[in-house]
Order: sequence, then structure tokens, then C-alpha cells
Amino acid sequence: MNASFAHIRRLLQAATLVAVLTLSACASAPPPTEELAAARLSVARAGDADADQYAPTDIVQARRALEQAQAAMGSGRDAEARTLALSASALADLAHARSLQAATESELAARRAEITTLRQRLQAED
Repeated sequence: MNASFAHIRRLLQAATLVAVLTLSACASAPPPTEELAAARLSVARAGDADADQYAPTDIVQARRALEQAQAAMGSGRDAEARTLALSASALADLAHARSLQAATESELAARRAEITTLRQRLQAED
């Protein structure tokens, strides 16, 4: 009988160890403060690149995702906050890229107009 109690005792110890390791693994995930900081930075950078003008839908979605991430973190829903913060960063980066693309295309159009004007002047002088 002692052998069976020793066996049960080992099983209980193993189960307890597994439970402790599982709980500590869940608790060891740090809150997504870095992800939120990166999302804030990305949203600010997109705003500085005139995303409100050139990519309004993307920047609005990024800001909304950032607000939701901050609310989720405040409520202790760290996994959801992390996902939303990463989404906000991606959307803000997209808005930034689209803003830069629009500004570059605008600059290109201005340079092409200059070239056309210069060509017309050269032809008029001939």
C-alpha cells in the first residue's frame, strides 16, 4: 500500500509542478508597454507626414486601434492590447508610407510641369 501512496504522491507533485509552471508562464508575459509606445510613435510619425490629408482612412483606423489598445491595457487585457497596438503600428506605418507616396507623386508632377514649361520656352526661342 505504501507504494501506491508514493505513486499518487509523485503524481500530485508532478501535477502541482505543471500547474505552477503554467501559471508562472502566463504571469511572466510582460504588459505590452513597448508595443503601445511603438504604436504611439508610429501614429505621431504618420501625423507628421500629413497622413490626415493623404491617408485619412488609414490614420483614423490606426488612432482607433491605438485607443482600443490603451483601453484594453487599462482593463488588464494584455494580449488584446498587444494585438491592437501591433495593428495600430501597422496601420500608422501604412498611412505614413501612403503620405510619403502622395508627397513624392506631387513633387514628381511639379517637376514634370517644370520640364514641360522649359521645353515650351526652348521651342519658342527656336
